[in-house]
Amino acid sequence: MKAVVAPVGGGTSEQLTLSERPLPKPGRGEVLVRVAAAGVNRPDVLQRMGHYPPPPGAPDILGLEIAGEVVDAGEGTTHRIGHNVCALVAGGGYAEYCVAPAGTCLPVPPSLPLVEAAAMPETLFTVWTNLFERGFAGDGDWVLVHGGTSGIGTMAIKLGGLFGLKVIVTCGSDEKCQRAREIGAAETINYRSEDFVERVKAVTNGAGVTVVLDMVGGDYVARNIACLADEGRHVSIAVQRGAKAEVPIAEVMRRRLVLTGSTLRPRPVEFKAMVADDILKTVWPYAEGGRLRPVIDSTFPLADVASAHARMDSGEHVGKIVLKVAS
Repeated sequence: MKAVVAPVGGGTSEQLTLSERPLPKPGRGEVLVRVAAAGVNRPDVLQRMGHYPPPPGAPDILGLEIAGEVVDAGEGTTHRIGHNVCALVAGGGYAEYCVAPAGTCLPVPPSLPLVEAAAMPETLFTVWTNLFERGFAGDGDWVLVHGGTSGIGTMAIKLGGLFGLKVIVTCGSDEKCQRAREIGAAETINYRSEDFVERVKAVTNGAGVTVVLDMVGGDYVARNIACLADEGRHVSIAVQRGAKAEVPIAEVMRRRLVLTGSTLRPRPVEFKAMVADDILKTVWPYAEGGRLRPVIDSTFPLADVASAHARMDSGEHVGKIVLKVAS
């Protein structure tokens, strides 16, 4: 089968090309999916650059989310053969076929195109576990999400609208702020021209936000803490501006703040399956009813994976970039 493997030692988007790989075989509790489409995510870029090696046991083929038809299955999962699914995988998505844990698969409803289904698992699992389960965001809460027009940001806006959150997002241009408002953000902040701390205080009448979902890290952490309401939660999911931060501990103590965070890819399959089950019961009915759909920025054929990564490298995308693997 054709697949895309990260360059040895890291490399640029131009170094991504198709390779021939053996057809994988599903084991117990796994399914083999004929991939119709695969989502492109920031961790794929980091892996391509040599900064994010796959966890033990994961293939060196790029790609963390897929959608397609189950064509083979291991013991205990044969009932899924012939069904369309989307799935979160630890790697292997940029290929014509991909093995996925049955527990991380979600059924694709007829109303959801496979290209859109492929754009959902990574961001949906990430936002659900961090904003709602770790951050305990609830109906009526103000939340702050950085990277408002990224895949994570647009999914946070979408889920926030479904579950009664008032989502403030930061973006890097007025044009992106406008797009975020169109997607459903309650407020937008151009971080290049505005102080997001002051804007958050103004928008919330000085109260602050209940949760900050942060993918920036570094010097943003102290500023995020300044945005939090008393007993607020700061949830870290990435460290684009650095993995170290100076934290005002006295402020954390005085206002009873919670600093937490998580990574998803290295977590055990059993944990991801529990998340999938929770999403299936709580969130997936909105997808089945057409109320939850991802924001798609662009699509590229698998053979043009270099252009897909160049698009992400540019930072100009709004929503998800998707690779079309099969018609």
